Amino acid sequence: LCLPEGQPSYLLDIGCGSGLSGDYISEEGHYWVGIDISPAMLDAALDRDTEGDLLLGDMGQGVPFRPGSFDGCISISAVQWLCNANKKSDVPARRLYCFFSSLYSALVRGARAVLQLYPENSEQLELITTQATRAGFTGGVVVDFPNSAKAKKFYLCLFSGPSTSLPKGLTESQDADQASESMFTSERAPHKKARRDLVKKSREWVLEKKERRRRQGKEVRPDTQYTGRKRKPRF
Repeated sequence: LCLPEGQPSYLLDIGCGSGLSGDYISEEGHYWVGIDISPAMLDAALDRDTEGDLLLGDMGQGVPFRPGSFDGCISISAVQWLCNANKKSDVPARRLYCFFSSLYSALVRGARAVLQLYPENSEQLELITTQATRAGFTGGVVVDFPNSAKAKKFYLCLFSGPSTSLPKGLTESQDADQASESMFTSERAPHKKARRDLVKKSREWVLEKKERRRRQGKEVRPDTQYTGRKRKPRF
């Protein structure tokens, strides 16, 4: 968010849930307001005695705050839900634009919004970024650990003022990324082609399957002369 050091800021948490991210904001010396559509999650936040103010609302209907109210905005795994149409009247593009345009107004000029999200596909991510641009934001998408299936995370970094450089996403060491990528691309194609030529349940097919499970770190019985042997039928 590039907040000024040693100075408390007023932040907005979209989809605050039970206020876990708000607790970190409070620990950093900032003030915050959280908005969420779930009364149960807000009740959990009240039970935890969070220090921020809480508001029950649907972000798809807009952020109901005065212009220039906040110095920054965060969100964790919430924006992608605007792409779903739960009712016939819900139009994802319209709800996204309503959210981003009201958020743009609620931020002071030059403030940032960092929204972590899990898009289902590239079309959904393009829809979100297009509506954010229509609302006046600049910025882009930052991806942490792009080569990892489990640790991969998308961050929509939006600027309400002049466009600045995007932060760099988290990655492993560059050499390790290049090595793992080159190994992946050099071995995957011939490996798949070889599997198509194997007869299912044959000895070669069984040995290849066992070797693949060994590469995955799974426990496999050792290969013997009986591996893949076909048993004679019994009466």
